[in-house]
Amino acid sequence: MSRRSRIAGFGSAGLLVVLGIACAVIFSGTLGQNLAFVLVALGLVLATSLVFYEVGLTEDRARAREDKARRREEARRREAELSKQAPHPTSEGRERTRLGRMRGRPRRLR
Repeated sequence: MSRRSRIAGFGSAGLLVVLGIACAVIFSGTLGQNLAFVLVALGLVLATSLVFYEVGLTEDRARAREDKARRREEARRREAELSKQAPHPTSEGRERTRLGRMRGRPRRLR
């Protein structure tokens, strides 16, 4: 949710509450009370739903970060297992492990 849409959403909720209070002051009797009740209730419900929406978006972003980290860790683990499975003997008879490669980057010593 962008900053502009967040301001518009919460601003409209606040505007509904203010209009409801203004209707209670301007109109007398049951009309003013009913308009005030409806507008204030709509404004508060809108604000509450926007807060829950923001919480949901935050949880979705956190879950996406965790999934990305988990996939990265699984790829590293898989790469380590593959390097252990395919040893390359040297001329001295010792096993030599292969260094992992990353796209566009030189090999790194671990």
